[in-house]
Amino acid sequence: MKLKEQIENYKPYNEQEEKDKEMMLECIKTFNDVLTRKNKMCHFTASNWIINKERTKVLMIYHNIYKSWAWTGGHADGESNLLHVAIKEAKEETGLENLKLLVEGIYGIQIVTVDSHIKRGEFVSSHLHLDSCFLLEADENDVLKVKADENSAVNWIDINKAIEVTNEEKMKTIYKKLNEKLSKI
Repeated sequence: MKLKEQIENYKPYNEQEEKDKEMMLECIKTFNDVLTRKNKMCHFTASNWIINKERTKVLMIYHNIYKSWAWTGGHADGESNLLHVAIKEAKEETGLENLKLLVEGIYGIQIVTVDSHIKRGEFVSSHLHLDSCFLLEADENDVLKVKADENSAVNWIDINKAIEVTNEEKMKTIYKKLNEKLSKI
């Protein structure tokens, strides 16, 4: 299924997702490069909410640029299969090999503002991530690995503390939403 159809078929969980869905579809309609970082204003990313089998912990990384505990994920970089991107990023950023998709398709959508920053020695202007999040399960006993150029730690965190450990205010609302949705499936 094409990305536009995936977003069109996604059933928003709340008002934030309704509004973000509208904006994502407008971006797809307006720009022909939203799958690449060539679009400096907005581009697609794929993220993960990785939980353990008991649904009591979430796997988070300590992100070097944002200096905060965060979900895993990354840029689409031309790939329209965002699930593929999400799983690739989860494996790269955590070292996990065995991941199980728990919900068919996109688990959550959100537009995340990204403040200007330096990445690999270059200035990156503020922009928007048009994000699709996927719900994955992993075994918390599997070996974890840091991806040193992106994160400095990978840890299982009590799912109820995921909101507390991030110091990015905008992400607290997103993580809270993902946990609320989890309690309903």
